[in-house]
Order: sequence, then structure tokens, then C-alpha cells
Amino acid sequence: MNLTVHTQPSYEIIIESGCLSQIGTRAKALLPAAERAVLVTDTNVAPLYVETVRCALEAAGFRTSVSVFPAGEQSKNLASISSLYTAFAEAELTRTDFAVALGGGVCGDMTGFAAATWLRGIPFIQLPTTLLSQVDSSVGGKTGVDLPEGKNLVGAFHQPALVLIDPETLTTLPAAYFADGMGEVIKYGCIRDKALFDRLAAEDCRGWLSEMIYTCVDIKRQVVERDEHDTGERAVLNFGHTLGHALERVQHYGGLSHGKAVGIGMLLITQIGEKAGLTEAGTAEKIAVVLQKYGLPTTCAETLEVLLPATAHDKKSSGSSVNLIFLKNIGTSFIRKVPRAELPALCGVQP
Repeated sequence: MNLTVHTQPSYEIIIESGCLSQIGTRAKALLPAAERAVLVTDTNVAPLYVETVRCALEAAGFRTSVSVFPAGEQSKNLASISSLYTAFAEAELTRTDFAVALGGGVCGDMTGFAAATWLRGIPFIQLPTTLLSQVDSSVGGKTGVDLPEGKNLVGAFHQPALVLIDPETLTTLPAAYFADGMGEVIKYGCIRDKALFDRLAAEDCRGWLSEMIYTCVDIKRQVVERDEHDTGERAVLNFGHTLGHALERVQHYGGLSHGKAVGIGMLLITQIGEKAGLTEAGTAEKIAVVLQKYGLPTTCAETLEVLLPATAHDKKSSGSSVNLIFLKNIGTSFIRKVPRAELPALCGVQP
């Protein structure tokens, strides 16, 4: 299954079992002037797939070096980017060479940001190996790192040259990481596709993984094509993320994983929407049932009184307001600009 994302530049997404081993021939056809590649991965993924990818690149004639960083969100910082610059320099990457991101969302975000800023921009290829990165972060060109003040505050828009999604990599994914990705899958059903949401509720998604991945990627493709640089409609993809990112921040990125935090964020914002009369009654309960089905939490110890101040550096802020994503009902989302001064009252929190 293939899709083309019509951005600037456009690129192809290939969803196919075994496609990791095609990286060499596909990169050669796509980037004929390239001679060198730096393969970036983490300590979890390296033992599983790095040799397959490295051998495929070298068989196609690319001089390939590997840069491995410690797995986890804690590595998604400027120090890691500096290490990638060192790896790029040692590999003597030129503007016609490229980087390869082999791993989850952290790997893709960091590799993309390093590629966007090395020599003011070189190509990079996404090889997402987690469900979360396959259905969401590998598509759309958002790259970046976290700061102590907030998540993804430093970054750049830099579209990949190619995305190869191999569903077979999910067979080696621990259950907790698979559940993490389901947080983003459920999000797509909530914001745009009631049929997807209903099927997730009625069936085990493992019986139709490739189709599920394709559906999610296609939804994101459509939104990204209409709003490549996140100035309008693309904000709906952040449903649950404002409070989810706040939860990650107050836990210093060492508590709940991204998908789990976003799941709780979706639930909290939907509960707020119901109380405010913005969201159809009972929607939050439907979301909670599906979250629980796929092993995702529906509660956290942190209260809204704690979480709201942590949204201060949210990227969706605009001046003294923040754009919140609400559901009208399952499958229908909308953006509401809320002045920060009114946020506590909307959320039922005493200022």
C-alpha cells in the first residue's frame, strides 16, 4: 500500500511487510547523487534491525555509518542533536548525502531536526519501527527536541524524502509500546473517522494492522496537505496533546509515555467539553472504554490544577490564547481559541 504526500517537496509512503530491506535500492533511485548515509537508531532498535538496514544501504553502494543513542524520551534534547552533528561531521555528509531514522518517534524527530539544520538541510528517510511513529510522527515533517520548559519547543518543518513502514517490526514491539501507539490511533478515530473508532471498539486491531496504519496515515496526509506548516486545520491532530504534553512535562518526561499521556489528555479535554456543553454527552465514556481495551490508562494522579500551569509553553498558544481541540462527537473535531485567563473557568478550576 502506497500513498503520496503532496507537500513541498512531495514524498512517498510505502506500507509493506519486509520493506526495510528495500531501503538501499529505493534510496539509490531517489537520491542518485548521494554517496554517504548516517543511520541513526536507539539502543532498543539497534540489536533488532540495524544490520538489515546497514547491509541494504551498503549493498546499494552507500558508505554507511551508525549513530546509536540511549532509548527514551529523555534523549530527545539538544545534547543528543550535538552528538548527531558530530556523527554527521565524522561521516563527512555533504548536502547530497542523507540521514536515516530507524526507530520510534524520538528517533525520527531528532534525526529529522539534525538533518534539517545540518548544512542548512539534507535529505532524511524515515524507517519507523513503533506503532506510534508509523501512524503519526513519521509523516508530516515535524521535527524537534524537548526543553526543560516544554515538549518539542525547538524544531523545524522538514519533510522526509521517503517513509518506509514495515508492519513486521511491530512483532518485536513490547506490549507497552504497542499500547502507546494505540493512543494516537484512537485519536484519529476521535477527530475524523467514526468508522475507524467503531471498528477499534468492536474488533481486535491486530487482525487488520496494515489497513489500520494506512487509514491513520491517510487521515494525517489529508490534513498535512491542506496545512503543511500548522497554521490552521492541522491543529486538530493535537487532540489530547495540550494536556497530554503538560502531563509529560510535570512528570519530567520520565513517567507516562507519550501515547498514554495523550490518551488521558483526550479523555480530560472531552470531559471538559461535555461539562461546557461543547461535546455530546457520553463521548468521554466511549473513549475511556476503547482506551482501556487497548491497555491505556484513563486516570492520573495529577489534577487539572497542576496540569494547567504546565500548558504555558504549549506550541498551540497564540499570544494570550491557546487553541484547544474539542470533539463535537466521535469523528467530528473542532478548534476553539480560548484566552488563557478563561482557561481555569472552562476547566472548572479555581484561578
